[in-house]
Amino acid sequence: MTFSVIGRDPATGDLGIAVSSCILAVGRVVPAVRPGVGVVAVQARSRRGLGGTLLAGLSEGSSPADLVRRAAHAAEDVDRQIAVLDVTGRVAADTGRGSLPVSGHLVGDGFSVQGNMLASADVLPAMSQAFTATGGGLADRLLAALTAGQDAGGDLRGRQSAALQVVGGAPASSDDDGVLLDLRVDDSGDPVAQLRMLRNLQRAYDERDYETLAVFAPEGARDLYAALAASRRGDRAGARSALEAMRARPGWSAWLASMAGDSRVSGMSRLLD
Repeated sequence: MTFSVIGRDPATGDLGIAVSSCILAVGRVVPAVRPGVGVVAVQARSRRGLGGTLLAGLSEGSSPADLVRRAAHAAEDVDRQIAVLDVTGRVAADTGRGSLPVSGHLVGDGFSVQGNMLASADVLPAMSQAFTATGGGLADRLLAALTAGQDAGGDLRGRQSAALQVVGGAPASSDDDGVLLDLRVDDSGDPVAQLRMLRNLQRAYDERDYETLAVFAPEGARDLYAALAASRRGDRAGARSALEAMRARPGWSAWLASMAGDSRVSGMSRLLD
């Protein structure tokens, strides 16, 4: 009923998972992630709580292979599908004999793809090839694999939800929870495409791509980003027009006054003086 990919970036140590399914809010069900520990995918008829149990095993020093082997011999988990990746890149997966067809998994160097009730046997090879062939950061490689799986047929029953999570290789602390990316599409006719759009929007926020945000940010904030974008390119008239539109919105004048010390806002204001 689901297809997913888990992986590690050997350059950064980041860990992540991308998943899609024809169920509501798959991001609540399949992924289990913990910074500095590992990533787990629990699919098919897996019991609730198995992901947390597997992460606990990783944190206690068990290897992915040992954890998968134990689950494979547990009677209550005969119908489940699991994949486990630890912080060093060791990975193991298993598809229970009671999982729904077409089902299976493929394990590679620091990653694994798995799925059940797939539209065709081409889904998993396509995902594996895309993950290994795609450049860039881990989030983009995970998304490329998920997209390839969907293009090859994906879930036999259709499409509803998708999720993408990336965490750091270092344990969470009081200053940093270690979560680098956590995006979810809970109900959509094309959740993988929607997830790609959210990833691009998140990138725009992270990189302060004001030109993109001026188009795709929520309506109330677009004028702010339009003003910042115009200020950055030296367009005094464009910045003034966007700033005036922003000030006309209820509450924004007070917000601008409160942000007087922000270098981006003050720089924009100086351009308009």
